[in-house]
Amino acid sequence: MKTKHYDVFVIGSGIAGQTAAKACAEKGLSVAIADVREFGGTCAIRGCDPKKVLIQFADLMQHAKQLEASGIKKLPKIKWKTVQKFKSSFTKAVPKNTEKNLSGLGIDLYHQSPKFISETEIMVEGKKVSAETFVIATGYVPRELQFDGANLLGSSDDILNLKKIPKSATFIGSGYVGMEFCYMLSAMGCKVTVLEVSDSALSQFDPFLVNKVVDRLKKGGVEFVFNAETISVEKGKKNLKIKYKHNGKVQKIKSRVAFNTSGRVPATALLDLEKANIKADGSGVLVNDFLQSVSHDNAYACGDVSSKSLPLTPLSGLQGYIVGYNIINGNKKKFEDPLVPSVVFTHPNLASVGYSEEEAKARYKNVKVYHGDATDWYNAKKENAEAYAYKIVTNERTGEIVGAHLLSSRANETINVLATAINNGMTVDAFKKMIFTYPSYSSDLKSMMKDAD
Repeated sequence: MKTKHYDVFVIGSGIAGQTAAKACAEKGLSVAIADVREFGGTCAIRGCDPKKVLIQFADLMQHAKQLEASGIKKLPKIKWKTVQKFKSSFTKAVPKNTEKNLSGLGIDLYHQSPKFISETEIMVEGKKVSAETFVIATGYVPRELQFDGANLLGSSDDILNLKKIPKSATFIGSGYVGMEFCYMLSAMGCKVTVLEVSDSALSQFDPFLVNKVVDRLKKGGVEFVFNAETISVEKGKKNLKIKYKHNGKVQKIKSRVAFNTSGRVPATALLDLEKANIKADGSGVLVNDFLQSVSHDNAYACGDVSSKSLPLTPLSGLQGYIVGYNIINGNKKKFEDPLVPSVVFTHPNLASVGYSEEEAKARYKNVKVYHGDATDWYNAKKENAEAYAYKIVTNERTGEIVGAHLLSSRANETINVLATAINNGMTVDAFKKMIFTYPSYSSDLKSMMKDAD
């Protein structure tokens, strides 16, 4: 069998893999890229982008409900099939356009997940291929659950492609995906239950604000069962029967559909990394500051599958750029964790940037925390919002803002204002001297820093 050879072989065609592949191809290296799924990656096809298209219709319904008693004559009706067609207008062309762009740079395309057979060779599409350097950019996949009937659970892909809004749904897990989609379906009239094995939702976010999100969703009809261990799922005539243990007792619920939203893990299982001496664990492919494998000098990892990443698209693009640069120029550019804001697109949005209160207290001798409920402020009252709250963390010695956590219908945007402030080392006094448009959610940020614990 003849072995085809490349300077660089990239595994994964999301933003991280594309960025690295393009950088190398533009410098004249021979490059190939492979993907087990459609070219284009998770975010553009089955993640962030289509999710936001759909969720805006839930936001419309939620906003209309909030204003129903204030002048809305009739709640809007959503034509879900039309919504799905609109969503598809964003995703349908992505694979073809991605392949066209990559091919246009002379990059060879493979439509299968490769398997390593040695440190320098892989098998893909039944062919043996070798490369000077490998780039692993395979992203995340849903965590596999091990109880009986787990195969009956849908994934986020299935939620995005629902042909109609189900009468009832159960989500197993209350991370980003579970919380965003349980909100979306409940706002559309679906009866939603969330089973969570721990004692709270959204463990990465501030508990003060998370509790308010949960309370808001409860008011919208979502039922949360915390400390619930799912035991099995069984298929009935119309419904799925979900059995779980709660407070020492086995209980059952029925719903038309159920989804595994227990989290996502690095997609390394198909690669046979051990045959190439590429070390990986639950955090992903283990890499150094140059995003180079700690055990294989000619392998790199970038994006979600890297041990030094978070599942955020802007970070994936940055890491892809760094990997491409280091392959071309030698290891000269290190990955340094940037300040990265994150958002949960529930209604209201929950957003965070910088240190949590606990992290700040561990890092600084004295910390000042501004926090409160702002549901009686103008911006919340004008839209009859049921939740508006904040927590802003500062280094008391310097007065610098070091962390911000917001809950509002515009938190996905206003968190960027505070990210800019933190990136530039702004103090509370300097921030409060800035002038913003009024009345706006950005202008409220200054009012949030008036009183502190």
